[in-house]
Amino acid sequence: MKITNFAVKNYQFTLIIFVLVAVVGLLTLFTMPRSEDPTTHPPQYLVTVIYPGTSPKDMEEQVVKPIENKIYGLENIDKILTTVEDGVAAIQIKFKYGVDVDNKYQEISTEINALKNGELPKDIYQIKTEKIASSDVKIIQVALISNTASSKILRDNADKLKTQLEKITNLREVKYTGMPEQEIRIDMQLDKLAQLKIPLNLVIGSLQSEAADIPGGSINMESKVFNVKTSGKFKNVEDVANTIIYNANGKIIYLKDVAHVSYMDGTINHITRINGQRCILVTSSMKNNVDISQVKKEYTPVLEQFSQTLPQNIKMVKSFDQADMVSKRLGHLGFDFGLAILLVVVTLLPLGFRPSLIVMISIPLSLALGLIAMNLLGFSLNQLSIVGLVVALGLLVDDSIVVVENIERWLREGHSRKDAILKGTKQIGVAVVGCTATLVIAFLPLAFLPDMAGEFIRSLPMAIITSVLASMIVALTLVPFIGSKILKTHTHGEGNYFLKKLQGFLTWSYRGIMPLALKWPKVTISISIALSVLAFLLFPLAGFKLFPTSEKPMFLINIKMPLQANIPESDKAAKLVEMELKKHKEIVYYTSNVGKGNPQIYYNVHQQDIKPDFAQIFVQLEEETSPNDKTELIKTLRSKFTDFPYAKIEVKDFEQGTPIEANIVVRIFGEHQDTLRSLSFKVEELLRKHPGTFFINNELNAYKSDVKIKIDKEKARTLGVLTSDIDKVIRLAVAGLTVGDYIDDRGDSRNVVITIPRDKFSNLNALKNLYVNNIQGAPIQIDQIATIGLETSPTAINHFNKSRFAKVTSLTKDNVLANDILKDIVPELNNLKMPKGYYYKLSGEAESEGDALGGNFLSVIILSTFLFIAVLLLQFKTFKGIIIVLSIIPLGVLGGVIFLLMTGNPMSLVSIIGFIGLSGIQVKNSLLLVDFTNQLREDGKSIDEAIHIAGETRFLPVVLTSITAICGLIPIAMNPNPQIAPLAIVLIGGLISSTILSRIVTPVMYKLIPPQLHEKI
Repeated sequence: MKITNFAVKNYQFTLIIFVLVAVVGLLTLFTMPRSEDPTTHPPQYLVTVIYPGTSPKDMEEQVVKPIENKIYGLENIDKILTTVEDGVAAIQIKFKYGVDVDNKYQEISTEINALKNGELPKDIYQIKTEKIASSDVKIIQVALISNTASSKILRDNADKLKTQLEKITNLREVKYTGMPEQEIRIDMQLDKLAQLKIPLNLVIGSLQSEAADIPGGSINMESKVFNVKTSGKFKNVEDVANTIIYNANGKIIYLKDVAHVSYMDGTINHITRINGQRCILVTSSMKNNVDISQVKKEYTPVLEQFSQTLPQNIKMVKSFDQADMVSKRLGHLGFDFGLAILLVVVTLLPLGFRPSLIVMISIPLSLALGLIAMNLLGFSLNQLSIVGLVVALGLLVDDSIVVVENIERWLREGHSRKDAILKGTKQIGVAVVGCTATLVIAFLPLAFLPDMAGEFIRSLPMAIITSVLASMIVALTLVPFIGSKILKTHTHGEGNYFLKKLQGFLTWSYRGIMPLALKWPKVTISISIALSVLAFLLFPLAGFKLFPTSEKPMFLINIKMPLQANIPESDKAAKLVEMELKKHKEIVYYTSNVGKGNPQIYYNVHQQDIKPDFAQIFVQLEEETSPNDKTELIKTLRSKFTDFPYAKIEVKDFEQGTPIEANIVVRIFGEHQDTLRSLSFKVEELLRKHPGTFFINNELNAYKSDVKIKIDKEKARTLGVLTSDIDKVIRLAVAGLTVGDYIDDRGDSRNVVITIPRDKFSNLNALKNLYVNNIQGAPIQIDQIATIGLETSPTAINHFNKSRFAKVTSLTKDNVLANDILKDIVPELNNLKMPKGYYYKLSGEAESEGDALGGNFLSVIILSTFLFIAVLLLQFKTFKGIIIVLSIIPLGVLGGVIFLLMTGNPMSLVSIIGFIGLSGIQVKNSLLLVDFTNQLREDGKSIDEAIHIAGETRFLPVVLTSITAICGLIPIAMNPNPQIAPLAIVLIGGLISSTILSRIVTPVMYKLIPPQLHEKI
């Protein structure tokens, strides 16, 4: 081959190029961004609207529908999923993959801002638009613990730490949570205001006017420019209390005359504790494409120094540090990598010392070239890319082994070193290129998997593809060059001791079988077909789960309280759960979040927003806890909490892959809430009857009661009272109205809130003795024009692409797969008689599988299949050759399925990757046999003679490459991570079965349908 000739003849150039590759590869290894999981940029966004005290029905009409109508008009919308609950609406927007993520964020923000100034209510507490990205994950979670320090002191210290961490350029979204912010609270005495006949709107207007901060501009004086400063914001309580709210007839009324003004903590909506102790949490995310180990070096000194400045009654605990997990995980994979290299070295013994040395030199250079390509393509070093490199380690030596072994064979036959190098490489070169092309094409579809699952997994196949392509270049250039310098002509033609023993074992193994197989070819092929059918019949026994659970030593406990439970009640339940967790010594930390979810610490579990009847406990175990031990603890806790008297307790492990709310989710679509409710009961009953389900949740199995203020509009009009003024007074009394802000002693802006005197939480007394001013300014007691009652309303309202739906969710019991349950449930769902216009759709794991394996994935598979066949046609120029080569694939599948069943792993996305990759490896091995058989026939050998010689000669490198691949994969197969182990298990099983059986099936197929050597297509 020309490239080989060039590399050998211009060895100085070849040497300097590969020294450059080695140096750049080493630098790349140390400078590539490191992270636990791959960086993803899904075109997904979350619009959260917080409007306290608003029922789901009112939220739907006043907030959700205007937003959905606007967003739905944007281009390339894939789906919109909306959840509306008391005072909170979460609108998840997903665009089709391929759009510009930043542009779409700007479009959504523009539309939301336009709505704020138009159709949406003016007194909405908060609207936030967020991009959903892998960088949302908090890499550190620090707790400042104290049972005695005041809320203000804890907050101030948390704010100091936040300020220091924000100075680190690679950190983002530094926040503290768990305690309400301080505010200036104005407790209005509405009866006094009524006596003085001062309209409430006048008070609010005065406060808003005083709180306004309008720059005065600038003026020129002589040769200089001076800025003009105006009154500015409120500074303190006295500023607010001394606001003039009325000035007429020589009478001045200050705010302090009709209200009590003081510093207060805001309404408690989030309580945090760690290991049962009161705390405030400080968390931070990391920017994209940054090495987490370097970031750790930046924030660790900050945390250590800050801990020394804390008062004695405050203790700092760094409960979560993702950098430690990344270091540990990548360290384990690094160990696996080293072990794999060691095992590969052992398998190279039959080649002899010098050939093995050449192969060992080719390994780091191939990996270095592959790493450089990965870095240029924008991939990071993470668990999946490293697994890809470990898998590639077993495959990339194939090219070098095949080339070196063929050169060695020529040397053993007595050829000169020059002939052996150039002619031996030329003889095998086309086959090596063909083999590499088939292997690359086999993994190519995985690089084009659609949706978030595809982006998440992409670094794995790309690591394999770049490394294997690099190994081909190294095998055809560097290997012949080094061979020309260190290999020598052999005095004996049988090789070293290990080679002779291996060759002898292979000859002995097939001595009795091969003659029989060639004598009875049709019987042999029939047995082969039977084994292939068996392989596909075994598939259903393995079951299917797209992504496995996480092996990390941590999990969540979700506490779902009875309908409309308040924060204190949720807190009581959380404390009871904490008492149980305290008994388990293997638990290091349990962080409780009452009224809200824990800050996001896992890539696909987003934080639950404010919800009074919800609590979540983040449980962390000892670092060395095995996945089996974690599973046992989860089982124990589930059994403990099954009959929990106050709430539904869900002990939930983290799941890999795309985020799902539950394993099984059934959505029932339709317009009328009552009909949806009755249908949801039927679906719930079906799920409860199945033995494999537990923790079934139906949001509509109970309606909640709302306090309804019914206004007598005719009477209100007669008295000259505006309905909007009544609503404003009621909101002021119950939730409070923000009328401005002030600057606290740390220079931060805080709210000024006007309300009425009350305790920590509003109660029904807030609605008594309320006054509203009519158009003339006269006070009217609200009791005269409105009555208080109760009305039922749904707990939550859900929309999917603007269509209303109800949902019933279920988790699956241990060792039960969602797909197996759905096989039983779906026929029963289909038999449900639903009214016209009502239908169901599956979500959860079923929808996740559809997103991951649907869309254009089938098109990519078809395209790759044709590319696969095209490469083989270029190689053999005949369809018969393709059939012979492909006939071995089902036999590899047999071994892969058997190994999955033996290890108890279900079929999953990584298993599919294993089977797809396996097809490329098998074709590679079979191609070597067929290619050499064709060469022997072209040299004048008969078919039988060519089959015999090719089988004896080429089967040795096939076995050597298979053994090296298997040994390289063993450490990954033994890794406890269920996300990556099945890949290696499938490959090992498939390689064992296909290597053993290909020696029989490929020669027999060749004899049955010998290809014509010069047949053109």
